[in-house]
Amino acid sequence: MAAPVGPVKFWKPGSEGPGVSVSEERQSPAESSAVTVIYNPYASLSIEQQRQKLPVFKLRNHILYLVENYQTLVIIGETGCGKSTQIPQYLAEAGWTAEGRVVGVTQPRRVAAVSVAGRVADERGAVLGHEVGYCIRFDDCTDPQATRIKFLTDGMLVREMMADPLLTRYSVLMLDEAHERTLYTDIAIGLLKKVQKKRGDLRLIVASATLDAEKFRDFFNQNDTGDPSKDTSVILTVEGRTFPVDIFYLQSPVPDYIKSTVETTMKIHQMENDGDILAFLTGQEEVETVVSMLIEQARALARTGMKKHLRVLPMYAGLPSPEQLKVFERVPHTVRKVSCCVSQFLPPSRVSAAQMLHLSEEDFEKLPKSTVPEMQRSNLAPVILQLKALGIDNVLRFPFLSPPPAQSMVQALELLYALGGLDMHCRLTEPLGIRIAEFPLNPMFAKMLLESGNFGCSQEILTIAAMMQIQNIFVIPPNQKIQAARQHRKFAVEEGDHLTMLNVYEAFVKHSKSSQWCQEHFLNYKGLVRASVVREQLKKLLVRFKVPKKSSEGDPDPVLRCIVSGFFANAAKFHSTGAYRTIRDDHELHIHPSSVLYAEKPPRWVVYNEVIQTAKYYMRDVTAVESSWLLELAPHFYQQGTHLSLKAKRAKVDDH
Repeated sequence: MAAPVGPVKFWKPGSEGPGVSVSEERQSPAESSAVTVIYNPYASLSIEQQRQKLPVFKLRNHILYLVENYQTLVIIGETGCGKSTQIPQYLAEAGWTAEGRVVGVTQPRRVAAVSVAGRVADERGAVLGHEVGYCIRFDDCTDPQATRIKFLTDGMLVREMMADPLLTRYSVLMLDEAHERTLYTDIAIGLLKKVQKKRGDLRLIVASATLDAEKFRDFFNQNDTGDPSKDTSVILTVEGRTFPVDIFYLQSPVPDYIKSTVETTMKIHQMENDGDILAFLTGQEEVETVVSMLIEQARALARTGMKKHLRVLPMYAGLPSPEQLKVFERVPHTVRKVSCCVSQFLPPSRVSAAQMLHLSEEDFEKLPKSTVPEMQRSNLAPVILQLKALGIDNVLRFPFLSPPPAQSMVQALELLYALGGLDMHCRLTEPLGIRIAEFPLNPMFAKMLLESGNFGCSQEILTIAAMMQIQNIFVIPPNQKIQAARQHRKFAVEEGDHLTMLNVYEAFVKHSKSSQWCQEHFLNYKGLVRASVVREQLKKLLVRFKVPKKSSEGDPDPVLRCIVSGFFANAAKFHSTGAYRTIRDDHELHIHPSSVLYAEKPPRWVVYNEVIQTAKYYMRDVTAVESSWLLELAPHFYQQGTHLSLKAKRAKVDDH
């Protein structure tokens, strides 16, 4: 059961380049919290000379020796050491890709998989998609006959195992950036431990900037004799190119970190020598606030005659690409650049706090040394579904590196049961559960798509599902906010974000997918093109599953009801406090500022795609619904005015 991608091909000049719009696809928190930017001080040297300058080059033979003699090599490699680009090439040069075998390298983020593959292809003088390729969701840029070094997301590796459980084509698999501990990195780690027991010839490299190396070594070590000479895993440390860092703490925590950020930035500007400033904030609103405050103070300072000027720039995913690239432009020596960036909120740890929070040293020392793994703080429904599809019936006994909380497992099982993906014995249902698992989407989206034929709106639901995979369809240039808002209102409807996105896409198609039209209406052209590609991939799955091709012909009710059929568990009711409360757990939520329903009269009942956390818990992609639809379409989940028998997860729908 491979992911729904089209015929495998590599890029041809004149067509859209590989990965051109991958950054437009909606990202998980782990992906959106980092931007892949590579600084190369040796750009003037030949490729071969550049490779030999990297710290990892000195350990080339040692790495190959350890891979030959141990099943698992845990590499602690500091940022900039060259591990991601060089180790796969060392393996290829040493014969690990002979006779059609493949070296696979997983990345937690799609953008990283594409960019690193491109770099390695350049170094080898290869066309991307031939000897060196990548495979990410909705985009397979590999050639089954020719590709020998393959970069892919850890999620795609898990999906490949649905068709080939023992990953027979791979000779070596390298899990890069393992310290990020994303959901699918941890699943891949558990699955690979099981695979290694069946395939003694499969070599595994776990590579990271910082990680608990002993924990990984012990997890993969197959030696139960107590004799160290029989260990099957080993640790190697590679030094990187690092720069001296001074850490300064506040004497006490500040009540207003935004104000403190501005004050600290201005103090550095006035008192320190040359050098740019990077300020991390927790959200787009905070970034824009700090940028405005800094610009105002910089103008006031300029009037006093200070020779060095400030150039203040925002940096967040919602900015148009040209605006984002400004933070990388060089500035004259008379100008200091201040880049205000969004750092995706993560549960506090020393790593994240050192990057983005204003803490005293005492508070800093109280924080855990690393971020809580995503496995222990995320919705586990997609995880359980994938494991069930891989034939792992008892998910509670799966070898998780960091076992998730029991409550999270129960909630996920209940949701999958409510969606019809699991039966009362927690077995994958046929055909619905198996079909849901085949979609490279959240199970709620998959259920919505599979039900769309019954509601007579599969055409509209295909568009909505595709558009919801893309981030930042609406472009808001900092200096044209009013004009952009005026154009965006033309697409907005009172029902909410899903139908608004449907309007945008249908208008895009009506105007022949024109980039000029997108520019005039402040829409993300690359994102809309990407949505078109995603829609075609999803359409192939619906055709395979014989979902009728139907349109609601402009009637919104079937579309809204179909959305509820997939997202009924994500329902919330407006409360007298001015916030929403989830029906399932009575949690407080707010409509995200990016929603068309934000600042409008709040509808009484809504469903939403997901919740994100910054200063508050925000619902993203929100649509107004009728409470009667929840009762009608999910009678097993909601009951009028009474508690449900959903074990600990009780919910009620009550209009009174």
